[in-house]
Amino acid sequence: MQPTKPLPQEIEQEEEFSLSGQLLGLWKLVLYALSKWRLLSMAGILGALLGLGYYYMKPVVYTARITFVVEESKSAGGGGSLMSALAGQFGVDIGGLSGTSGVLAGDNVLQLLKSKSLIKKTLLTPFNNGDTSVKRTPASSVTGASRSLADEYARVYGLDKKWLKSRKVGKAISFKPGVQSLSRTEDSLLQTIVKKITEKELFIAKPDKKLGFFEMSTSMRSEALSALFCMRLLKTTTDFYIDTKTRRLVTNVQRLQLKADSLLYALNKKTFSSAEANRMLLDINPVYASPGVNAEMSSRDKIIQGTIYADIVKNLEISKTSLIQETPTVQVVDEPEFPLPDNESDWWLAMLMGAGLVILVAGVVIIAVKK
Repeated sequence: MQPTKPLPQEIEQEEEFSLSGQLLGLWKLVLYALSKWRLLSMAGILGALLGLGYYYMKPVVYTARITFVVEESKSAGGGGSLMSALAGQFGVDIGGLSGTSGVLAGDNVLQLLKSKSLIKKTLLTPFNNGDTSVKRTPASSVTGASRSLADEYARVYGLDKKWLKSRKVGKAISFKPGVQSLSRTEDSLLQTIVKKITEKELFIAKPDKKLGFFEMSTSMRSEALSALFCMRLLKTTTDFYIDTKTRRLVTNVQRLQLKADSLLYALNKKTFSSAEANRMLLDINPVYASPGVNAEMSSRDKIIQGTIYADIVKNLEISKTSLIQETPTVQVVDEPEFPLPDNESDWWLAMLMGAGLVILVAGVVIIAVKK
């Protein structure tokens, strides 16, 4: 038998990867793109013009920033505080696990300050009612108190003209300060403003998770509007929070105060009645015993009413002390100061960035076409 010949095998050889070769190829492409310097120069001029146009067309946005701290009463006893301190050494937050952090503590403030109802209530406050923040604004930006923040927002962003030309609205819209009810159209347009503010112009953060400091900022196209809205929203939220947290105690204090005033009035009348009965004892006939009985009953009723009044006053003072202890304090640390910082940059920087971006895009296109 003849030996079989081995079948020819095709040996595939992989091309070796060379970093220097890749860099050399990339450098050649860059040199090729630079050889088209006329095209790149035209692209740079076009980009500079686009950057300059964007500089003049871009609206200026002013940022108002406010920093505040919330101080609440500690309902937990000394033992709970000690346990929280010990657990904190190991990175465990017992206060957060117990759920007693409060409405304006922790991350809950992010949701409360972004509440649509509170933002809506803030927008329906007067644009200028003599606030100190408004007094420091330029005179050209301050208008009468008959307009609300929502009206000023619509004017600054051109929404009032847009609504007037719209087929669905077709009329001038005005949001009166403090109005309780809105029409369907007004409420819909106000909700549009609220949504835009919530999604793009309102920012709330807690810089340090271990501290009780909060930071809220608003970025709008008007200095006065941005500062006023930022401060008014914090005030509206604070009033809502304090009223919600202390409503039960305030109601209890009012009821006890009303009861104490009523008892004091009755006790004063009984005091005069008892004094009159005691005076009649001096001129009575010893045969008759009824004046003595009346004097004794008046004195007894006076003692009873005095005892009840003393207990009511004691409970009233205890309730007032509890109300003071349970009322949280929201202290503003830093408030907006004029002039507010804005996003306006130098014109030459806008031209430089525009030229660089367009030249980069043109270079990539030239290289892609060559390949």
